[in-house]
Amino acid sequence: MKWSSAVSDNPFLSEAARECAAALGAELGDLSPDLTVVFVSADHASEYAKVPELLREHCGDGLLVGCSSGGVIGAGREVENRPGFAIASANLPDVELVPFHINSDDVPDADAPPDSWEALVGADPSEDPQFLLLADPFSSRADDLVVGLDYAFPRSVKIGGIASGGGQPGSNAFFLGHELFDGGVVGVAMSGALTVDTVVAQGCRPVGWPLQVTSCTKNILEEVDGSAPFEVLRQIYAKSSERDQQLFRHSMFIGVAMDEFNDSPQLGDFKIRNIVGVNEKTGIVVVDEALREGQTVQFHLRDKETASQDLNSLLTRYSGENKVEDGSGALLFSCLGRGSGLYGRPDHDTDMFRDVVRPLPLTGFFCNGEIGPVGDTTFLHGYTSSFGIFRPEEE
Repeated sequence: MKWSSAVSDNPFLSEAARECAAALGAELGDLSPDLTVVFVSADHASEYAKVPELLREHCGDGLLVGCSSGGVIGAGREVENRPGFAIASANLPDVELVPFHINSDDVPDADAPPDSWEALVGADPSEDPQFLLLADPFSSRADDLVVGLDYAFPRSVKIGGIASGGGQPGSNAFFLGHELFDGGVVGVAMSGALTVDTVVAQGCRPVGWPLQVTSCTKNILEEVDGSAPFEVLRQIYAKSSERDQQLFRHSMFIGVAMDEFNDSPQLGDFKIRNIVGVNEKTGIVVVDEALREGQTVQFHLRDKETASQDLNSLLTRYSGENKVEDGSGALLFSCLGRGSGLYGRPDHDTDMFRDVVRPLPLTGFFCNGEIGPVGDTTFLHGYTSSFGIFRPEEE
């Protein structure tokens, strides 16, 4: 196995593709790519249709998959707010690649049997396929898709992101093989001599204390520990530092504990969700997640220091537990709200990955939502950096 990565900010698409292909060829040598993953910034929107042919010309006939984006990541560099074209190419011996495109109407109902999901992606769960998913924010039903794939393929990793290259239906581009789509989901099921590890950094830290949901209606949090949640927020605010009090105004989230039997959840044990509304009179809090009574929740704050510390902690843990061999590669699906907008400089997350794990070929894009697991369950996240590390299967 051998991965390579390249990026160009050349404003001319054909030149950007040529520059990337030359860099990839220098790394791969005589090896031909079996998989090419491409992310193209919206600056090249008028020429999206040319991408498959350009990459077939420069990178050969390996499977192409990719999408449009608001910013790209390649060769360990984050290209934001200007033209960007990023490619990962991988030579994957003894790995089977099964591509698929899914329209929203194709997604089975929630009560569909596992074989409906297997037929949807053309994969066999006995082969433990690993999934790369790139979805349209307007036409993909991405939440339902990851729930169904978890159900049918419980041992499989699902990693990916929501395209960010367009702000209205039909404005995003999805590349699969020789075809171009303007919606749905494109993806690849990978099985064989391949291991995919994940690191999902949500960039938030808990404040206050764990709370039990004692009353709720769908996504309306009505009562925690017998009290109105807004009143609890007042108590937490009063006990917080001046810096945290400032963050309360614009960087408050809620975390839902993943393990209902964990009485003392810590950083990383929560699924982070937006707070979408607060009613000071009734004390209710509306969140971006269906809740149920008995769940443990905790309020969280997000800032650049917390995001940096969270990522460093998770990457350090991963590096200590895994040996990443030569030839491995990584894909990064990072929120549009991270990058230089959060940290004040580019390349923060990519630099940290290189320094803590190792300088692997790293490619990705800035997403409208990030797909990755927390615990044993796959979620659609926000404000997250979701890494997939692709390495040879251990003997």
